[in-house]
Amino acid sequence: MIDIAYIRENAERVKEFSMQKNKDVDVDTILMLDEKRKELQSSLDDLNQQRNIAAKEKDIEKGTELKKKAGEVQKELTAAEDELTPLLESIPNIPSEDTPVGADENGNVVLREVGKKPEFTFKVKEHWELGKDLGLIDNERATNVSGSRFSYLKGDLVLMQFGLVQIALKTLTNETLLKKIASDAGLSVSTKPFIPVMPPLMMRANVMQKMARLEPRDER
Repeated sequence: MIDIAYIRENAERVKEFSMQKNKDVDVDTILMLDEKRKELQSSLDDLNQQRNIAAKEKDIEKGTELKKKAGEVQKELTAAEDELTPLLESIPNIPSEDTPVGADENGNVVLREVGKKPEFTFKVKEHWELGKDLGLIDNERATNVSGSRFSYLKGDLVLMQFGLVQIALKTLTNETLLKKIASDAGLSVSTKPFIPVMPPLMMRANVMQKMARLEPRDER
C-alpha cells in the first residue's frame, strides 16, 4: 500500500499512473478521508488529554462526559479509516519513469535477452501449469479468497520460499557481507544492516488460522 504522505504530495501523479494502469482510483476522496481522519485523530488526542487532566483533578463527572465524547469520536475515526483503507489498497504500485504505457501486459517491452534460448522437443508448460500439476500452486483457491492474480504456494515450494527468505535475511542483517557485496559491485551505498521485525502474536495467530483452513483435514 502506497504511503499516504506520497499521495498527499503527488496527487496528480497518482491519478496519472492509476489511469495508465486502467485503475479507477478516487484520489480526491482519499485525500478528503485522510484530512477527516487527521482532524478526528487530533480531536481524539485532545479529548484524551482532557480526560487525563480530569482524572488527576478527580473530576469524575467531567471525566465521564469526556469519555463519552471520546467514544463517539473514536467511532467516527474507525469508520473513516475503514472507508479509507480499501481505497488506498486499490492504488496500483508506482511505476518507474521509463515504464512503457500500455492497455495490458501485451504492452510490455523486452529490454534485453541474455543467453541462448533452449529448444525442447515437447510443449513447454508455464510455471503455474507445472505448479498445478505437481500440487505446488493453487490459483483457484487463492482467487476465491484474495481475488485475481493471487496464488497459494504449497508443500516443498513453500519450504523453498522460506529457505530463500532465510538466505535474504542472513545477508541483509550481516553488515560485513553487505560491505563486501557493495565493494565487489563498486557501489557507494549504505551498508547499514536490516533489522527484522516480527508482527504481533495475535496477527500471526490470525494468519496461521487462515492458513490452517485452506486444506481440509481428515477427522479421526
